[in-house]
Amino acid sequence: MATDLDGTLVRSDYTVSSYTTEVLAKLRAAGITLVGITGRGPRLIDLCSQHAPGVHFMVFSQGAYVVDLDHGGPPQVLSAIRMEGAAVAKAVDLIEAEVGPVQLVAEALDEPGAPLWFDAGVQWPYPVPYEERHRVDSLAVPLLKAFVRAPSLSTDELLKVARRVVPASLCEATHAGMPFVELCPPGVTKAAGLAVVAGRLGVGARDALVFGDMPNDVPMFAWAGRGVAVANAHHDLLAVADEVTDSNDDDGVARYLDRLLARAAA
Repeated sequence: MATDLDGTLVRSDYTVSSYTTEVLAKLRAAGITLVGITGRGPRLIDLCSQHAPGVHFMVFSQGAYVVDLDHGGPPQVLSAIRMEGAAVAKAVDLIEAEVGPVQLVAEALDEPGAPLWFDAGVQWPYPVPYEERHRVDSLAVPLLKAFVRAPSLSTDELLKVARRVVPASLCEATHAGMPFVELCPPGVTKAAGLAVVAGRLGVGARDALVFGDMPNDVPMFAWAGRGVAVANAHHDLLAVADEVTDSNDDDGVARYLDRLLARAAA
């Protein structure tokens, strides 16, 4: 079982209910492998562990960075895919040629608590460590991910532009509900990250049950045996979901899983 965090397992007030925590513990006790899968970078591993208690694996950065949390020692990195800063620079040039100047945020570091690198004037929606850097410096090293924002466009509009003008061989473009489009290494999606976990376990995609809420979850819904969207999900995900459960604020993931366990026990 793999679940997205923000907007899916995590409530709008950035908490996870005690009920959800109890249901995840019941799944773990039943021998089900639990995976947290998120756009958040590995710099937020401590927060992710709080929001997805008891998971065996964590997939970060839209699938680029996969960690085994349950092998009896410190977190073991199973996959860490980065892209050259020059590729991001080219992608940003292509986007800016269509929409004008954008704001850039670069994510290069994987240490817990590491800062993001901001263009001047970036307004980030969360209180995180950051450093303001010249864009040339931010793009001088390999990146896990980059974020771009065009203040004159909605995130959906900017994503359409990015997917039209940026070749998939250069960057993978998606969005996770924030006012930024995310540029990831070529081929990096949540489906690719889950495939790393499945390979580690020796299981197939059809054995995976996944939960999500945003366009960045679409690839793993196409990959997994069953995809369940929360009621508050983006229309792109609702269009491909096998089922819809209650919203994140109504513990939709936990309610679905609790019913599943009850049917299995009957």
